[in-house]
Amino acid sequence: MGYLYALLASLLFGLNGSTTKLIVESGITPAQLTLARVCAITVLAGVILLITNRQAFRISGRQLLVMAVLGIAGVALIQWFYALAISLLPVGIALMFEYSGILLVAVIARFLFKERVKPRIWGAIAAVLVGMAIVAQVWASPLNGLGVLFGILAAVCLAVYFLVGERQVTSTSPLAVSFWSMLFASAFWLIFSSWWTIEPGTLTEQIPLGGSLDAFAAPLWGLLLWNGVFGSFAPYLLSFMALARLTATAAGIVSASEVIFAFAFAFFWLGESLDTVQIIGAILVLIGIVVAQTARSNKVVDLDLASQHLATRRS
Repeated sequence: MGYLYALLASLLFGLNGSTTKLIVESGITPAQLTLARVCAITVLAGVILLITNRQAFRISGRQLLVMAVLGIAGVALIQWFYALAISLLPVGIALMFEYSGILLVAVIARFLFKERVKPRIWGAIAAVLVGMAIVAQVWASPLNGLGVLFGILAAVCLAVYFLVGERQVTSTSPLAVSFWSMLFASAFWLIFSSWWTIEPGTLTEQIPLGGSLDAFAAPLWGLLLWNGVFGSFAPYLLSFMALARLTATAAGIVSASEVIFAFAFAFFWLGESLDTVQIIGAILVLIGIVVAQTARSNKVVDLDLASQHLATRRS
């Protein structure tokens, strides 16, 4: 069931990339879209916690500070950079750049947190860097340079999310971590997203679904609702359910399938495709991501999960 949950989460995240691209192209800015996503997760997670675990609303001042860092750097900015990247790059390529952040997780864990990381990590780094260079075709520079930069910044934020979030689940539940981090992300974008400039009439506009679905249209509010519930909250919840049954390494390996789903949906829906050489590069990136996940020691993760289980039993 853990693998099934992780696979379903990746499927929804992969599909959401194409939905996000449509919303951004309709005139909603990446910051405004990010606000809608994090607010949806905050509200839904808060309601569930209110019903099932009210203790989650009581955390220390130090935890609040950490959650603020996680929410702003690991949630608010990552979704913004990702939305900016896919506004300038094909969906699959933007997501591929973001997922290279898994390499940063392993490198930072090795040199900053002194975790045991297997030597294969260096082969993984080489595979990802070479693969991304091939996909981006750096010798011809066909990709938008600013889009590539946003993808790399999303990767840095992804590393922050994993490294900080992984350690927070030892003191509270994954759903509580999601609520508090998304709450701070929502507060951040309430200030900086200029949401008040959105014309109410824009939300009722019919947006063509484009590509193979160009004959169909949906109201913008419907796309935003899908993006918030099924493209954000549902896959996050499924990934938490997967982590309750799998090690972080196993769940991370399965989550790499999101890149494949994103390419597939973008191809069949939006008509975005790669040439043969770029496909080889994408395969190299996926191999590097999987190898990087297996390079981290499970010792820290196992202790974290054990502590979480013990805390649950005590409560």
